[in-house]
Amino acid sequence: MNGKEVCELLEKKQYRILKESFADMNEVDLAELLGELPEKQMIMAFRLTGKEEGAEIFSHMEPREQQILVEAMTERELKEVLDEMFLDDTADLLEEMPANVVERILSNTDADTRRQLNQLLSYPEDSAGSIMTVEYVDLKPQMTVKDALEKIRRVGIDSETIYTCYVIRNKKLLGIVTAKDLLISDERKTIEEIMETNIIKVQTHDDQETVANMIRKYGLLALPVVDREGCMVGIVTVDDAMEVMEDETTEDMTLMAAMQPSEDSYFGTSVLRHARNRIPWLLVLMLSATFTGMIITKYERAFEAIPILVSFIPMLMDTSGNCGSQSSTLIIRGMAVDEIHLRDVLKVVWKEIRVAAVVSCTLAAVNGLRILIMYGDAKLAVLIGLTLVCTVTLAELIGCSLPMLAKKCRMDPAIMAAPLITTCVDAAAILIYFAIATHLFSL
Repeated sequence: MNGKEVCELLEKKQYRILKESFADMNEVDLAELLGELPEKQMIMAFRLTGKEEGAEIFSHMEPREQQILVEAMTERELKEVLDEMFLDDTADLLEEMPANVVERILSNTDADTRRQLNQLLSYPEDSAGSIMTVEYVDLKPQMTVKDALEKIRRVGIDSETIYTCYVIRNKKLLGIVTAKDLLISDERKTIEEIMETNIIKVQTHDDQETVANMIRKYGLLALPVVDREGCMVGIVTVDDAMEVMEDETTEDMTLMAAMQPSEDSYFGTSVLRHARNRIPWLLVLMLSATFTGMIITKYERAFEAIPILVSFIPMLMDTSGNCGSQSSTLIIRGMAVDEIHLRDVLKVVWKEIRVAAVVSCTLAAVNGLRILIMYGDAKLAVLIGLTLVCTVTLAELIGCSLPMLAKKCRMDPAIMAAPLITTCVDAAAILIYFAIATHLFSL
């Protein structure tokens, strides 16, 4: 079923057919389908979903679509949706909505829920506390396996996950027990006897990217979050970690393309906002490129003496820029997946020097041979070969070191990506080129 078919059925008032079709669809797919509809039809279609399914669908919709639905709901409808939503999804909703909508949402929640929401919203942005949920299954160490299973049946419906349960005494996290452990253990055993005490956990103020990387590294479904005193305050689930990784990857990609990151989707961002995100870096790169022009102007007499020198400038600049971009991309990626650390700087530099030696010598040999065949000028072939060896080596070193320098300065390494490195390397390539040319040809 597509958006056009939904609109046609709504127009014909075939609500029963729509309800049956919606019941067979996955909530994520249904959220995507409703997002394609015009506002009026989206509201009508959403009201045809079930109460529990509606909350799940709502949590997967875009903020703009959620706002439209909230403003269209009655107080009873809004309360039903909020009661079925998990707290971390409600907290995410509040962060995206304007003040008047937030006020209406909070007025439809009870005092305990508001207290928990305020706690989640009080944590720093992009921290573990800001993405965790407080809805998890907690067990006491003296419980038997039978008692634990009965509690899961009783409270599991309101928990984000029941696959991992957390053993707590006086708010302190003592261990974890998986659903598998409970199902295969003797019902008379205590939780203390079967729990795992070697716990992987994070603190509330740890960076969300660190949390996502830990979940990926250890293959976890959920990761417990504790405060500075070691008290259990919540969990981060794998679906939240995947969203964090998607957001961080999107941010890195925009920074690597010399743009300001945007939290909105491509179509959800206005033309002026797109332009505003791109112009600052373009201005910086454009003005910095004037240095390259100044260097070229300085060597005007070399052009007059040997005009053919000009024809090799684009090739040298492009080749060195591409080499620097390749190096920086690999280093940024390695740092993002926690493969490369600041302590590895000397190992990285040594590796890139060896890579540069192989790459530059290959490029120099190919170009030297080409120049000998096309122009029959050995000196020119030597000039281009030497320049390529020097510029490629320098580009590789700049490409690998700048992202690590950014990390050392507590900046996002993605800033030091292709556009900035290309601009730096271009100027260096021209300087090296003419320095060798003036010496070799006595200009």
